[in-house]
Amino acid sequence: MHICFLTHEYPKEGHPHGGVGTFVRTLSHNLVKEGIKVSVVGINYINTDEEGNDSGVMVYRLAPKILKGLTWYINSRIINKKIEDLHQRDPIDVIEGTELGLAFITKIRGIKYTIRLHGGHHFFAESENRNTNPWKAYQEKRSFRKADRIIGVSNYVIDHTSKYLEFTEKRGPAIYNPVDLGRFYFSDPQKAIKGRVLFAGTVCEKKGVRQLIMALPKIRKAVPEAHLVIAGRDWKFPDGSSYITHVKGYINEIDKEYITFLGPVENDQMPELIESSEVCVFPSHMEAMPLAWLEVLAMGKAFVASNTGPGPEIIRDLETGLLCDPLNPRDIADKTIKVLQNSNLRLKLGHEARRDVETRFSIDKILAQNIKFYQNLLEE
Repeated sequence: MHICFLTHEYPKEGHPHGGVGTFVRTLSHNLVKEGIKVSVVGINYINTDEEGNDSGVMVYRLAPKILKGLTWYINSRIINKKIEDLHQRDPIDVIEGTELGLAFITKIRGIKYTIRLHGGHHFFAESENRNTNPWKAYQEKRSFRKADRIIGVSNYVIDHTSKYLEFTEKRGPAIYNPVDLGRFYFSDPQKAIKGRVLFAGTVCEKKGVRQLIMALPKIRKAVPEAHLVIAGRDWKFPDGSSYITHVKGYINEIDKEYITFLGPVENDQMPELIESSEVCVFPSHMEAMPLAWLEVLAMGKAFVASNTGPGPEIIRDLETGLLCDPLNPRDIADKTIKVLQNSNLRLKLGHEARRDVETRFSIDKILAQNIKFYQNLLEE
């Protein structure tokens, strides 16, 4: 079997990448271990073609071509040409992309095409209370028409996307994101720094960073040693201005020394950072199936997450973590204080979280589900 993933986000040292890139790398490495050939095709960060072997995964990064108004067309032609070349050398069985990924892909007879929903344009437009962009909406609809099967990283993302895009006959299963239980080990509670609250992710409005900062005064009033560490890359407004600069306007003068912005942190550095915290608080307004959440749970760390989106699908409230209203700083504060003030609760939540991740999100379990899906797709 030969699987080809279409993504520009495959991790590359020195360049930021999101959860999709981490997911593709984790799944690809494990597919290769099962004797499945994996290729990854995407546009490069720099103006040159690059080809590399990443633990058996062949990664093709194609030099971008930029021409105002036609960049999408030219780069799509480049990607299609690479797919044709790969298919001629070693026939591809399945091509997988995200919501927009198949929009301008030329289908080749004999190849199955699938979309894995990670949270697309229609999905997030509704949660962010904004109108859809006509061009992106068109691309997403065109991409869905080309797919033979559409799956998702959670039941929530499938159900919610189906409210805006019709794909009933193409609907496949929810296959959760996997987490590497070796890299994200069960953490040592003795290594937690007293009062440390960790947020990790892109520093932007939809991740709930502003509400978390607004919750800090109440948290510190109850737990004076509490301090907030924010790890993640800055988001830019359309005019190029910094969200971090914007959100610092919500920090009380007295709390400034208790908030640290670390900037981007490489994924291989996250286990140590998670281990150093007493509680992780990720109050996202909306997610599809956040890998960062699973990494926290895998390390047996007390966790406060959102009651929106797939929150209840991932976390059993008061058993494997606490769910909060991400738009309510007071509720975020109350849940965080509850964890910080109760070491027994932190330990209980952590042990149950690790056990649940081992049962539902381990790479072995998720790998088997993916292989079964690909095999069934090829038999259709």
